[in-house]
Amino acid sequence: MSSTGTRQALNVLGTALVPCSYDPLTGWFRDGCCHTDEHDQGRHVICVRVTVAFLNQQMEVGNDLITPRPEYRFKGLKPGDRWCVCALRWREAYEAGHAAPVVLDSTHAKALDYVPLAWLMARAWTPEQPGGPEPD
Repeated sequence: MSSTGTRQALNVLGTALVPCSYDPLTGWFRDGCCHTDEHDQGRHVICVRVTVAFLNQQMEVGNDLITPRPEYRFKGLKPGDRWCVCALRWREAYEAGHAAPVVLDSTHAKALDYVPLAWLMARAWTPEQPGGPEPD
């Protein structure tokens, strides 16, 4: 149990959820993790390492992840940044051929309600695995 009285969140691999990014500070709660709750309608549960192709595709569909929005504590993303993205936005990018690489141990298990594990694994990236997908 955590200090908030909830169970430890799990990632898509069934182990403890690992932080996604503290710089930029990500997450629905801006706590560095892809935690979620019933108020997170977008389900910001997939930790990605953003690429030019992903950022451009998101801009084209009206999801501007580049422009800073200080009122939301959002400084804008650049290729290589890690960020908790909405599960359905990532799925949309995957289906369009522009999905950003996924950091599996930082991706919340709730992502599996929206995206098959095989898709996430096909786009897996970790710093321990050189040769994984790199930013465009």
